[in-house]
Amino acid sequence: MSHPVVFDRALLAARRRRALDRASPGADFLMARVAEDLEDRLATVARRFERAAVMGDPTGLVAAALRRTGKADRIVRAVPPGAVPGSGDLVADEEALPFAPAALDLVVAGLSLHWVNDLPGSLVQIRRALAPDGLFLAALLGGDTLAELREVLLAAEVEVAGGASPRVAPFLDVRDMGSLLQRAGFALPVTDVDRVTVRYDGLFALLADLRAMGATSVLEERSRRPATRRLFFRAAEIYAERFADPDGRIRATFEVLSASGWAPHESQQKPARPGSATVRLADALGTTERPTGDKAAR
Repeated sequence: MSHPVVFDRALLAARRRRALDRASPGADFLMARVAEDLEDRLATVARRFERAAVMGDPTGLVAAALRRTGKADRIVRAVPPGAVPGSGDLVADEEALPFAPAALDLVVAGLSLHWVNDLPGSLVQIRRALAPDGLFLAALLGGDTLAELREVLLAAEVEVAGGASPRVAPFLDVRDMGSLLQRAGFALPVTDVDRVTVRYDGLFALLADLRAMGATSVLEERSRRPATRRLFFRAAEIYAERFADPDGRIRATFEVLSASGWAPHESQQKPARPGSATVRLADALGTTERPTGDKAAR
C-alpha cells in the first residue's frame, strides 16, 4: 500500500452504525447545514444533470437537498459502510468506488471524504466516474475543526499521563484541497471555507454530540488503552479555562471546506496563453507606463 493508513475504516463503519442506531435529535446539525449549502450552490449552476450520485450521506439529508433543486434527473444514493442496510441504492466505500468511467454527470459528497486514507486516489476515481463537463461538489472538515478539543486533550494528557497520543484527526486546509483537485485532473477548481462555532455546556456535551455524529476518534495510531476519567475531567477544566464565554459555555470550531471541480471539456473557459494579451495593463488601469526604477513612478 503506497499511501499512509491514518484512519481505521472498519472502526469508522462501526461508529457510524452505532450513531445511526442511537439517533439523537439535533446531532445532524452539521450535515443539515452542509446539505443546505450544497443546495444553494447547485441553484447557481445553470444546467441539469442526467445522472447524479450522492456519496457519504448516511442520513439522506444531502440526497433530499439535491432532489429539491430539481437539477438531477436520476439520483443514486451511495451510502458509506456502516449505514443502515437498505437506506441507499448501494454501499460504496469512498476508497473503492464502484462507478464505471464517465458514468455520471454529477457527484456530490457530503462530510465523508475527510475520513479517507487515500484522498488523492478517491478524487481521481471521482474524476474518472464523471463524463466530460460533469460536476463534482464536496464538503469536508478542514484543518481548524475541533482545534480547541485537540489542544485541551493534549494538555490534559501530558499533565495526567506524562505524554500524549493523537486523539483528534488531522484535516486538510483549503489550499491543500485546491491542489488535490488540480492533481486529480479537475478543471476550474474552487474551494472555500465556512467556520462554524458551536457552544456547549461543557466538554462532555461536546463529546456526546461527536458520538451521536459517529465522529469520535478512529485514528489508526490512537492509544488502545481506555482513557481515564481523570484525563477527561482535567480536559474539561482546561477547556473551561481557555475556551469558555462569560456565561460559562465553551466554544467548539467546525471548519467546513467546500470544493468543486469540473471534468474537463472543450467548451469550458480556459486561461489565456502567455503573451496573448491585446490590452496593456497600464491602459487598463488608466496610468502612465514608466521604466522600472523611475522614481517619479513611485
